[in-house]
Amino acid sequence: MKLTQTVKKGGCAAKVPAILLREILSGVIFPPKIEGVTVDGASFDDAAIYKISGTHSLVQTLDFFTPIVDDAFDFGAIAAANSLSDVYAMGGKPKTCMAILAAPLATMEPSIIQAVLQGACSVITESGASLVGGHSIDDDTLKFGLSVTGMVENESIWTNAGAKVGDYLILTKPLGTGTICAGIKKQEVDSDIALEAISSMKKLNNVIDLLTLEEIDSIHAGTDITGFGLAGHSYQLALASEKTLCFNFRSLPLFKGTMSSLEKGWLTKAHKSNEEYTKHSLNWGPTISETEKLVAFDPQTSGGLLLSVSPAFAQDIVNRLKDHFPGTAIIGTVMDKQDFHVIME
Repeated sequence: MKLTQTVKKGGCAAKVPAILLREILSGVIFPPKIEGVTVDGASFDDAAIYKISGTHSLVQTLDFFTPIVDDAFDFGAIAAANSLSDVYAMGGKPKTCMAILAAPLATMEPSIIQAVLQGACSVITESGASLVGGHSIDDDTLKFGLSVTGMVENESIWTNAGAKVGDYLILTKPLGTGTICAGIKKQEVDSDIALEAISSMKKLNNVIDLLTLEEIDSIHAGTDITGFGLAGHSYQLALASEKTLCFNFRSLPLFKGTMSSLEKGWLTKAHKSNEEYTKHSLNWGPTISETEKLVAFDPQTSGGLLLSVSPAFAQDIVNRLKDHFPGTAIIGTVMDKQDFHVIME
């Protein structure tokens, strides 16, 4: 069974469009923030933070989606890595996971569901967390993800509101999973191109274990690049930090199949909705073509971390991460707030 043929859209491209999500949430009266909650959903951050002591806080998040690849084990691994990424994006380490599973029991063999869960378990084991339970339902299409609880030191929390003027912007994974996975669904993408993207999506965004304490402290803000694309998540970081992010488009790391896939028109609905979300907040340089612009709108699944880093430590961080994350690159800088939240030059 080719899992991508069982759903209309997959991975983070299946997210509710950001514009519609903001509209929906604007009409909801939320409970008051209780004592201890220091980060909630107000700034569209990656996870919630709940202070439990003078030294530590809980990190809480969840994520789930429909299949983005055909292999069940790979799908489970990607979904798990994507869910765990939100904890890493806040500077934390995952501790416990609970599975979220929906599956068409009448048409799907138990062995496929087992493979999904085994793929997730392989990544959770690598993260050092435990799978402690979950919930499952019988549904028309396969959906899988995790609710994750992590821990973070209070002095080391990264949010999307902490970027400082002069910071360098580091991205840890190449861009292009949206368009490449659209090609996988069409069953037209070359196997080596698909494998590169799949390997990246299965890779945990655990950068903390690769950095020194001094380098960790030099990171002022972070987010992971997922369904809203580089443009959407950069906009949210800039908005929360009240800054402008300026990117050097030619420095963006891309998978070897990203541009060819975009040129073939392998797109998702999220390419359009991400463009709509950011069109009034993004300024393009004159040399960037219409096809190249799609890179910024490409919906990433289990994409890299975007880190806002003190310039004194930026190159050292890149050097440390390169062995494990070969696509790591300095891609821009943080500026005082301009007319646009995001500039692509």
